[in-house]
Amino acid sequence: MAHRLDPLLKPRSIAVLGASERPGSVGRRSMENLVRGGFPGRLYPVNPSRESVLGIACHPSLEALPETVEHVIFAVGEARLEAALEQAIAHGARAATIVSALVLEDDAEPYLAERVAARVRAAGLLVCGPNAMGFYNFRDRVWACGFDTREHRETGNVTLISHSGSGMCGIVDCDERIDFNLAVSTGQELSVTLDQYLDFALDLPETRVVGLFLETARNPRGLIRALEKAERRGVPVVALKVGRSELAARLTVSHSGAIAGRDGAFDALFDRYGVQRVDDMDELASALILLAQPHRIGAGALVALHDSGGERELLIDLAERAGVPLAEIGDATRERLDELLDPGLVAVNPLDGWSRGGPGSDRNMAECFATLLADPNAALGAVVHDRAPGGRIYSSYLEYLQRGHEATGKPAALVANRQGTGSDPLVVDSTRAGFPVLDGVRSFLVAVRCAFGHRDHRARPRLAPERIDRKRGARWRARLGAGETLDEFEAGALLSEFGVPVNPARIVEDARAGLSAARALGYPVALKTATAGIAHKARRDGVRLNLTDEQALLAGYRELAARLGPRALIAPMVEPGLELMLGMVHDEQFGPLVVLGFGGTDLEQIRDVGYALPPFDAATARRLLERLNGRARLDPPARGPAPAIEDFCHAAARFSQFAAALGSTIAEADVNPVIVTPGGCVAVDALIVGRQSISDANHRRQAG
Repeated sequence: MAHRLDPLLKPRSIAVLGASERPGSVGRRSMENLVRGGFPGRLYPVNPSRESVLGIACHPSLEALPETVEHVIFAVGEARLEAALEQAIAHGARAATIVSALVLEDDAEPYLAERVAARVRAAGLLVCGPNAMGFYNFRDRVWACGFDTREHRETGNVTLISHSGSGMCGIVDCDERIDFNLAVSTGQELSVTLDQYLDFALDLPETRVVGLFLETARNPRGLIRALEKAERRGVPVVALKVGRSELAARLTVSHSGAIAGRDGAFDALFDRYGVQRVDDMDELASALILLAQPHRIGAGALVALHDSGGERELLIDLAERAGVPLAEIGDATRERLDELLDPGLVAVNPLDGWSRGGPGSDRNMAECFATLLADPNAALGAVVHDRAPGGRIYSSYLEYLQRGHEATGKPAALVANRQGTGSDPLVVDSTRAGFPVLDGVRSFLVAVRCAFGHRDHRARPRLAPERIDRKRGARWRARLGAGETLDEFEAGALLSEFGVPVNPARIVEDARAGLSAARALGYPVALKTATAGIAHKARRDGVRLNLTDEQALLAGYRELAARLGPRALIAPMVEPGLELMLGMVHDEQFGPLVVLGFGGTDLEQIRDVGYALPPFDAATARRLLERLNGRARLDPPARGPAPAIEDFCHAAARFSQFAAALGSTIAEADVNPVIVTPGGCVAVDALIVGRQSISDANHRRQAG
């Protein structure tokens, strides 16, 4: 079935505009790659100064070609590109690859990049780039890249799509263990965005795993649709998202806005669709290698065989840091290992199985590995050994893998403690045969975490949240959309409509009303300023807690009223407990984003939170809490009952309904803290900021 990107990624004809014989030039490399790759269509070099390029007859212009080509590769400088683009459009080309960065010296507004973008959009031209290195469609033999590369096979099962040209070539060109079917350097994405390439790759039947090198999402809705498609088809997606430390360039009012930044939305997006996140290119390459192997990863955890006690301990430390579970082997496995091991070696996982060496040692190690992998709790096995001299591997190590897989059918990998070589024929052949050879324990463990993460996401029940009732909270919609900020009292009223448990409170304007409210609510009470414009009351010393009688209340009220104004909020004191938080920010790309985690007055310093796209269920909330750095605080105390974490998770799910229903009108929302006790949970403070007020604040800041 034809895909919209066929004219770009698998055209029937290509013209290389600016084709050249000059060594190292983009015009020559583009021609060389198309010839090397065996392009099956019609190839036309275009250059009025040459009769032929690489022995192929050259044409003086696009108009002189014997047919209308589908795809034009621009190998001309910026000064000629604009005119060349007009010629390609007039010629009737449907697609183009633009390597140029579109920057001219002494240019004038609108600049070249803007002019080209407008012309491309008007013509409906499919463009890879600009500021890109092109692409390789290995399966269809279209090597549309103007730079040198290694030899490749046509039978790959890995797709790599990268905003960075070096992010593509740094993996595609440098590791023979990975066989790609498609690799794209998307560049600035004038007309074709990363999500569209992903959609194309997911239609290729051999695509087993996709890697993304992401700088941003230029088409957020399209990216969501493409990730939904990958999820439906069971194709794992591994993402390296750069720029995660940059905070949003806007004024924030709430704690949630201050801690979410720009990257929280990608965390939430990846969690929703099971995208596995990595931090660098070594991790990305390792994950692609491991996830491309053909053997199914079942239930259970990691087992590892070592020939060093010290390196065994290193793996244990790194696995804990990476969040990779190590299998707890059973009694039968330990008994069998005891029979195989030399005296002094302990039958545990990870296993140091090497002692005296000698004849039969390799056979014994292979049997130890097969025994480990056969344990019911083992999902994946690793032989973790150092490389041989010259960075190569011993064939006996591969025999361990094969013996383990033959005995169990489970996947197995050889892991070097340090970098070796990805060009060793034995390394490449073993990896292609389904027994990956990887370098570096840390990056391998990240790859394992990705593999387990994809497995667990696939096994998780599909999210089936309650229907979003967009009529609920309707009376607040206009006010929030107009930019109003709801203080604690009004925010509490709105959240209560969505079933979020909120501490009851009353607003008073004088001391007499305060006394009446306290008697109705019951002592002890909390007293807080409710003067408009004071978003964070504690920072203004506007909170008095645990007022036990009328005398204490009157004294506190009079002092606050004199300093901050007469309007105040009175609420009953809540039993101390675990302090968590709920929040919402409106992400510019993906819309409402829920923040949840540990709360309290030091929230912004701790920043121990997770992110989710609303709406979600209580199970999602619990899973996000379990990922927090301080998750041990969720456990039952040594004495006494445990806090009702499940109640908080259900409250978080209801809060997500609020975020989904009203999120388009809200810039930021804080519910902090939510006090969780053995008896339940209750929100004791809240703030909701309308979207327009954030916009106005930004305008004021820019004007200042």
